[in-house]
Amino acid sequence: MLFPGFTEEFVDLKQGRIRLRRAGTGPALLMLHGMPQTHMMWNKIAPQLAQTYSVVCPDLTGYGGSYKPGATDDHAPYSKRRMAQDMIDVMGALGHETFRLVGHDRGARVAHRLALDHEKAVNHVAFLDIVPTIEHFERTDMDFAMGYYHWFFLAQPHPFPENLINLDAGLWVMNQSLRHKTASAVFEQEALDDYLKAAADPGTITAICEDYRAATKIDLVHDKAARAVGQKILCPALVLWGAQGLVGRLYDPLEVWARYCAGRLSGKALNAAHYLAEEAPGETLAALSAFLVS
Repeated sequence: MLFPGFTEEFVDLKQGRIRLRRAGTGPALLMLHGMPQTHMMWNKIAPQLAQTYSVVCPDLTGYGGSYKPGATDDHAPYSKRRMAQDMIDVMGALGHETFRLVGHDRGARVAHRLALDHEKAVNHVAFLDIVPTIEHFERTDMDFAMGYYHWFFLAQPHPFPENLINLDAGLWVMNQSLRHKTASAVFEQEALDDYLKAAADPGTITAICEDYRAATKIDLVHDKAARAVGQKILCPALVLWGAQGLVGRLYDPLEVWARYCAGRLSGKALNAAHYLAEEAPGETLAALSAFLVS
């Protein structure tokens, strides 16, 4: 049984319901998952963190068991600003006005926007295996295009990518998850079942595509505006990436993030490809634990 001691519940926002698991009684810690996963990706490290923190692991807007806005012309429901606001609303509903923040993959992109838009709420932020979205697009070359091909496929107009994926969403999830040369054995079966169950809902696939469409449009507008006025992350930030993954091969993550952080910045590579919390849970837990108390 994964997540011992955690309760699974829903928080009702005016926009819709957010599914989450939570446990612990210490300072608040919000953990945001990536794509094509759900909050279940934290199963190997959240129970240990709950011994020190009040851990909240939600499904992002559109993902897992959370509410799923449909496709729109402006993709605004899946802007990282809107998704971040949903997480602020969840934490507020649970009584947490300030918190520590950890995000992986798409969840780290939500975390980046959340830390910018709600700087007084976030006192530490950790980004797992990303550089800022705007950096990806502005540095695009053949290596990025081939390694991150799905960014361009998923962002194609609705409903073209959805129609193709929904022919066999389970096959797509597995191929998407294993494209990092990650062995499927790193995923706990209960967690993998949750990812596949979510993907079987066409609403989830639309949400994923809208997430990536937003990245190419409204998110870039917000990111460029923030950069133009010199807005940066003020709280301490940690950057972790996989030593066998694309982020460390294509970029110098600390050099990139240094331009987006005004506060203390630290980070390192871990012995993993992309799914740090599932491939290298011990290293990930140790790095996060040391940072979150600093």
